[in-house]
Amino acid sequence: MPWTSTNRIYAKPSSSGEGPVVAAAKARVSPTAAADTGGRFELSDHGYGKGSIKLLHVHRDGEYHVIREFEVSTELKLASESAYVIGDNKEVVATDSQKNTVYLLAKKHGIKTPEEFGAVVVNHFLYTYKQVVEAKCHVIEYPWERLQAGAPHNHAFIFAPTATRWCEVSQTRHEAVVVKSGLKGLRVLKTTQSAFVDFVQDEYTTLADAAERIFSTVVEAEWTYDNMRTADFDNAWLTVKDAILDKFAGPPDVGVYSPSVQHTLYQAEKTVLEKVSEITWIRMTMPNKHYLNIDVSKFPANVTKGDPRHHIYQPIDKPSGLIYAQLRRRPKSQL
Repeated sequence: MPWTSTNRIYAKPSSSGEGPVVAAAKARVSPTAAADTGGRFELSDHGYGKGSIKLLHVHRDGEYHVIREFEVSTELKLASESAYVIGDNKEVVATDSQKNTVYLLAKKHGIKTPEEFGAVVVNHFLYTYKQVVEAKCHVIEYPWERLQAGAPHNHAFIFAPTATRWCEVSQTRHEAVVVKSGLKGLRVLKTTQSAFVDFVQDEYTTLADAAERIFSTVVEAEWTYDNMRTADFDNAWLTVKDAILDKFAGPPDVGVYSPSVQHTLYQAEKTVLEKVSEITWIRMTMPNKHYLNIDVSKFPANVTKGDPRHHIYQPIDKPSGLIYAQLRRRPKSQL
């Protein structure tokens, strides 16, 4: 897929030469919430943007087509508080204009990855509008896969929501682009090789040790990069997903033992940092999705006796345990 602006996402907005908007702003004192309230209050944060801009990008290479569908949200922060304090909209880039910009940038440059497209979007706003001091772009990718009809189909696709990919790209004027990537909604379950034993037992405890239990969770993960020039964003996302599935499930014939959700989570994070050198840190969340044994001991044997291979569990959504951890690289010694 063509990508014509690879270097653009790493460029910093030029600080040489000031446009007429900045020069005019310096010529007058912009009203602030602090000045308006006699120092009693201040506008500690502000911004605005366009949410949920949906687009489908189709790259046609003869009869072979590639699609990627996204939901894009933009957010701008202006240097001036005038729009809030006195209702002066002269520096406001309308949210409808932000929507149009997303479509036009996608048309002009195409979309190689959500991260690179998000960087193009924030970079555009900083270069085009001198009154913008910070720009953010949040991108969600919908999980389409090529339809397999004996062979990969040229132009037909199937929605396959195994997990949802997302990223958040931000840039402050004169600073480098910052990228956070993530996945959500990765629901997994295994029926054996999971336990939870030897935890604290005291007067508040009713949970018994479970040497054999169902392990099910819905994984969320997010991570950042320290080197965007060499990062392969598609490969990084697939590596994270594969690491989670591998450390959760193990080999298909024998599986892998999990003494706790915490241990499985840590093993997946460690694998990611070992395999993707550009990732600075990764954080995962794994809430329990409980499937509890149904106690049939109170029923007569003639109504419970049956094929011993049948096992019935009750799904319990709430309440649920919530396990998380963040693993980061330690700074290298300066010695």
